[in-house]
Amino acid sequence: MSTKTTSNAPPQAAPLPTYSRADIVDWRPEDSTFWAAKGKAIANRNLWISIPNLLIGFAVWLMWGIITVQMLNLGFPFKPNELFTLTAIAGLMGATLRIPASFFIRLSGGRNTIFLTSVLLIIPAVITGFALQDKTTPLWVFQLCAFLSGIGGGNFACSMSNISGFFPKSQQGTALGLNAGLGNFGVTTMQVLIPLAMTAAVFGVMGGEPMTLVKDSGWILGKITAGTATYIQNAGFIWAALLVPLVIAAWFGMNNLMPLSPNYGGTLAAFAKILYLWVLTAIVGLVGLYLYLPAPTGLGLLNMWVALPLIIVATVVLMKLAAFGEMKANIGKQYAIFGNKHTWSMTVLYIVTFGSFIGFSMALPLSITVIFGFQHVVDPATGLMTHTLKNPNAPSALTYAWIGPFVGALIRPLGGWISDKVGGSIVTQIISAIMVFASAAVGYVMLLAYQSATPEQYFFIFMVLFVVLFAASGIGNGSTFRTIGVIFDRQQAGPVLGWTSAVGAYGSFIAPVVIGQQIKAGTPEYAMYGFAIFYALCLIVNWWFYLRAGAEIKNP
Repeated sequence: MSTKTTSNAPPQAAPLPTYSRADIVDWRPEDSTFWAAKGKAIANRNLWISIPNLLIGFAVWLMWGIITVQMLNLGFPFKPNELFTLTAIAGLMGATLRIPASFFIRLSGGRNTIFLTSVLLIIPAVITGFALQDKTTPLWVFQLCAFLSGIGGGNFACSMSNISGFFPKSQQGTALGLNAGLGNFGVTTMQVLIPLAMTAAVFGVMGGEPMTLVKDSGWILGKITAGTATYIQNAGFIWAALLVPLVIAAWFGMNNLMPLSPNYGGTLAAFAKILYLWVLTAIVGLVGLYLYLPAPTGLGLLNMWVALPLIIVATVVLMKLAAFGEMKANIGKQYAIFGNKHTWSMTVLYIVTFGSFIGFSMALPLSITVIFGFQHVVDPATGLMTHTLKNPNAPSALTYAWIGPFVGALIRPLGGWISDKVGGSIVTQIISAIMVFASAAVGYVMLLAYQSATPEQYFFIFMVLFVVLFAASGIGNGSTFRTIGVIFDRQQAGPVLGWTSAVGAYGSFIAPVVIGQQIKAGTPEYAMYGFAIFYALCLIVNWWFYLRAGAEIKNP
């Protein structure tokens, strides 16, 4: 006779997921009690570690605008159009790498993402430092450094996506304005610190030997004369030195918010997903650059307005097709933003703000140098306007170009704060109207200066108008962040912030090319008139979607 044995032991519970010390499972920023007791301190700590990491990211991304000028002053054996490829490569890759970075926070966690992307920046900084020690370094090495510098541009998307999750909606405008605004000081920091660092043996014997200036150079306090010893390699090494303590702070001080980053799979898996998606994006970028850039670097087959959309679409499609497992499911959920019409309207409006800020930051030194650095006179033999006679009273681009980005970054948190109080869309509307008139006015001043033998007489009003443009674009950055926080829920706000910042970052590539092309054609004013028309169209978009009486979302 058999007996049936029964057990009174409780059923085995499913194993709980394992979290690291940096993971936060319970996160309720909209709960005022939770926020006051615990949330505010954690959010602020992550914000103030994020800001300097983002600042250095901007600096490494955009450093080629200053490095290439100094390479010419030192007599590196490259033509100006070859050096242009360095700024073009860095600008395009910084924008393109933002596309996958938009989705890193959900896939890999905030602390994991910020740490790894900041560590990766040390690579182009160090390689650039060594490459600049030798004038015989081939161009392709510098192009590789510029390509890798794009990581710094990509970091903005994941940084903003990360910080948006830490703060309640009522404070997102201010928090994101601080992160972006102070992070954008990387532009000014780079423009000021690189010329300063190059004047001394900051790293001693480890930093290499100096080179001698062949042409006059400059910095914010004036001219540096030819014959001066210059440590151009410090333009790379200085960022590597600053990054080391920052990545340590990110590792030990930041957090992964599990409500935003469920099932990221552990630290190593998180790192692997980031590297995998960035390798895919790098492949697309390499192909796109090869088709766009002129010989001998590339084939020169594609127009800019064809190349950029193809690169964007190819990156988005490849990420979708090449994802697998849990990563594929997470990307699929985040790609839902592309089915929301407000993703596209906010993308357009973000181009007005950040696209203008970063584009003018890249284009302003070129505009100052070419428009005010020469006397524009009629050749009596041909009757044609010439632009080759050096202007003895020319202002130095390195002395003045930093002012606009400085003002734009400084005022950016104010835009977020004001938008928290009165509503993002009304602020966007006001600054867009200001940018219409300021852009058209800059164009008119360019017209006058580019036809004058004494263009320096127009320089003051030129700079004032450009500072107005930078200030308006900076305030507008905060207002668009605030509007995104109102329109989208917490799960979608981060990816939308990342996506819009990715597309807006192409301004770093578009504005210098457009202005440069029009300067070459002898009509620089046309570029600014074109921007004014675009801003006017965006006034209509903003009013239609967010301010008119029958708008689906009124803000306010």
